[in-house]
Amino acid sequence: MNSKIKNIAGMRKDAEKIFYSGLRAVNPGLAVKRYCKLENNHLFVADLSYDLSEYKNIFVIGAGKATAPMAAEIENILGSRVTKGIINVKYGHTSKLARIKLIESGHPVPDKNGRQGAEAIIDLANNAGEDDLVLCLISGGGSALLPLPCPGITLKDKQDTIKILLSCGAAIHEINALRKHVSMIKGGRLAQAAHPASLVSLILSDVVGDNPDVIASGPTVPDSSSFDDCMKIIDRYNIREKLPKPVVKHIKEGISGMVPETPKAGDPVFEKAQNIIIGSNIEAISAAKKKSKSLGYNTIVLSSMIQGDTTHVAHVHSAIAGEIIKTGNPIPSPACILSGGETTVIVSGKGIGGRNQEFALAAAIDIAGAKNIVVLSGGTDGTDGPTDAAGAIADTNTLSRAMAMGLNPGYFLANNDSYHFFQKLGDLLITGPTNTNVMDLRIVLVAISTENGPEL
Repeated sequence: MNSKIKNIAGMRKDAEKIFYSGLRAVNPGLAVKRYCKLENNHLFVADLSYDLSEYKNIFVIGAGKATAPMAAEIENILGSRVTKGIINVKYGHTSKLARIKLIESGHPVPDKNGRQGAEAIIDLANNAGEDDLVLCLISGGGSALLPLPCPGITLKDKQDTIKILLSCGAAIHEINALRKHVSMIKGGRLAQAAHPASLVSLILSDVVGDNPDVIASGPTVPDSSSFDDCMKIIDRYNIREKLPKPVVKHIKEGISGMVPETPKAGDPVFEKAQNIIIGSNIEAISAAKKKSKSLGYNTIVLSSMIQGDTTHVAHVHSAIAGEIIKTGNPIPSPACILSGGETTVIVSGKGIGGRNQEFALAAAIDIAGAKNIVVLSGGTDGTDGPTDAAGAIADTNTLSRAMAMGLNPGYFLANNDSYHFFQKLGDLLITGPTNTNVMDLRIVLVAISTENGPEL
């Protein structure tokens, strides 16, 4: 193991190298290529085989931040065998496609483009027959990119609902439970529309635990949530009076049986449906681990399934870094702490930022003035909250630099304004659209230092 003393500048470069190694490992096109191949007119998907001579049409549908490169690889594999296709993607997350129509749409708040695309997607699914094969490409962001509200609920109602859920600190599975129950396409209803065609969904996971019924609100899988669950979530966050009245009315009607539940396990609509996870957060972490070791760091993976308040999670990571400095546990320096998953932010201020930038800011306050520590937190989709940054990078000198510029880090944190804090310091992590999405990657580096600093 390389025991060479590392300085802050070198560690910051290392952190970015580690992050990008993780990002490359979850390239959506390569994921499709790993799981799908065409031989002798048979399409092999994982351990499944489809004789294409038995199908009249092959349709491709889907939605998500990563579906454009997924669709491009499907076109590479199947070529002119693709009869028709349509996918919804986030603005800017595109690829060049020949046979599959691509519609750029709003995320995280849905828009009219998304609705028009969702209508076209479910129409295509409805027109698929028993002798047709439907390939559905799903990735993170699919929930917002497939807006098709139930009768009586407007697109604005849905937009307002999502804004409220995002700001109250609700977890993604809670947000998606409500999305499913106010939608005509989520929660298994896309599979319902495609039945009796053969349906194969290729899924890039962006949720903790890789549960298919949570990813993009599970449009092609049985729904495990209920209208009762939705009302419990609404009351848990005390938002009943804040939500649009048509949404609350619809949930109440569902509880009373006036509105049909989403299709559940055992429903015949899923008899010919297959759902396959082709990429997830742990693959990004594994690649990051390999890179960090090659750079000379003792490396520990905390978990790929970390959830909870982003500030609290930052405190835990900072505490582990402090323990490494003080006692050499759980691993000796130079050390790399890796974690993934998706945290949440309760928005109470008027600034802008995202969970990764807020994580970096909270950690920067914790590690201020200590020995050599660098923290990088970034979203693998290249977008953190409503900003153009994937996240941010901080180190043990961040606060002293900020104070010298007259910036009060506590104010920025309290105002949920981490974006402008790191923008002023030049420490935003800007990747641009990555065309993938497997949640977040957090990297904490702790190195041997010749300089003394306070214990954490």
